[in-house]
Amino acid sequence: MEILDIVNQKDQIIGQAEYQNIYKNLHLHRIVHVLIFDPKGRMLLQLRSKNKSFCPLHWSTSVGGHVQSGETYLKAAQRECEEEIGKKLKLKKLFKDLFSHPDYNQGIKKFLTTFKTMDEGPFYKSIEEVARLKFFPLEQIELMIKKGEKFHPELLFILQKHFQIK
Repeated sequence: MEILDIVNQKDQIIGQAEYQNIYKNLHLHRIVHVLIFDPKGRMLLQLRSKNKSFCPLHWSTSVGGHVQSGETYLKAAQRECEEEIGKKLKLKKLFKDLFSHPDYNQGIKKFLTTFKTMDEGPFYKSIEEVARLKFFPLEQIELMIKKGEKFHPELLFILQKHFQIK
């Protein structure tokens, strides 16, 4: 049973709830994303497993997930790296955003904290979480979006806001 912290608009913890109740009651909570780049500047994208309940077979950030109750953003990002790609990575915080989209999960709001690192692998993907891992130049990612490939809404938000990819 995954327990997450409920936070207020200042990202202060005001309670806890089970994962399902967070989404059922549209509680503000915390998410981490990790962007992994190779020495050529290409971004590692993760194709989510077909078994994921939300956005299966959508391209997503290199690593991402919920911040569990009592975790810091950094600890959650490090844990997710080990769970999803089997690596301990040194991470640098890039940005923190309040994410909300009217067409996404009934407009639920989340704090997204995004980290960055450089690593070219090898990676050991979790079969339950990840269908595929692949590095892409940013220009190719933009073309994939324009061609209508499926992208997780949080990745689209990060790309549009911080990398000027439309």
